[in-house]
Amino acid sequence: MLSVIVTGASRGIGLGIAARLAASGFHVVAIARNETAALQDATAMAARETIGRIEFRKFDLMEIEAIPGLVKSLRKSCGAPYGLVNNAGLGTAGLLPNMRDGDIENLIRLNVLAPILLTKYVVRGMMTGGRGRIVNISSIVAESGYQGLSVYSASKASFGGFARGLARDVGALGITVNNVAPGFIDTEMTHGMSAEHYEKIARRSALRRMAEIGDVADAVDFLFSEKARNITGTTLTVDAGNTA
Repeated sequence: MLSVIVTGASRGIGLGIAARLAASGFHVVAIARNETAALQDATAMAARETIGRIEFRKFDLMEIEAIPGLVKSLRKSCGAPYGLVNNAGLGTAGLLPNMRDGDIENLIRLNVLAPILLTKYVVRGMMTGGRGRIVNISSIVAESGYQGLSVYSASKASFGGFARGLARDVGALGITVNNVAPGFIDTEMTHGMSAEHYEKIARRSALRRMAEIGDVADAVDFLFSEKARNITGTTLTVDAGNTA
């Protein structure tokens, strides 16, 4: 059973991705700071289905100096990973002049530095095996921007150049690197929106609705499949036409 790593997998988009990949037959290593009841339920469901499996691994990606040891231990227990989904991230909002320096540093540390370093150590095993899939969870604000999200937008925009450059570096070895850019999804990161604001965004989309977690999970599942073997260095937008 091929193993894949999904970060930030205890809730929201990460949990949805972990469940979908397990349903497709992967051994999913769900990385998060804490195990939630929802993740436990998804783990139990995957065990009942007996197609794939989900294994929780407690880890805080803010501790970037410990990332090499994490990957080493995963390779010992699960073998060289076939896939990596860089999903974990902070969505700290605020106008740049008013943001605390520490909040900016933490956001860049988790959203940019941690996934790059994790990918560095994971991709070494993929290179040895001659195959692999890397998917970064970006956002539509990487291109469009959004009020109060300048730093977050910058962090997600970094995945554009990262995916294109890394795709060139490892493509000859059978490894693809892509981004999935969700629009506004009903997760904890959007629960602060008023109902009126939420409806306004939905009406603005081409399909007059919001994309859902399952839509993002389906996109990642597709990129992990053989149907996407010739897709690399690109970004797949999942936003119900909000940016069309």
